[in-house]
Amino acid sequence: RCHTDERPFRCPECGQCFKWNGNLTAHQRIHSAEKPHRCSQCGKTFCSMYSLRDHQSLHTGERPYLC
Repeated sequence: RCHTDERPFRCPECGQCFKWNGNLTAHQRIHSAEKPHRCSQCGKTFCSMYSLRDHQSLHTGERPYLC
């Protein structure tokens, strides 16, 4: 699957397809109220660890991306 466009994992809610089951699982949190990733600084919760990591830069002032 790495070098093909095969996407066998389909979201039953919206029909979006994914190459990996883990990506589907993370995507499905968008359709639910599940937000298992909590900011240790302010308590805000997120559906993905990537969103949490982006949010945490507000507290640290870190800007890993250049314009």
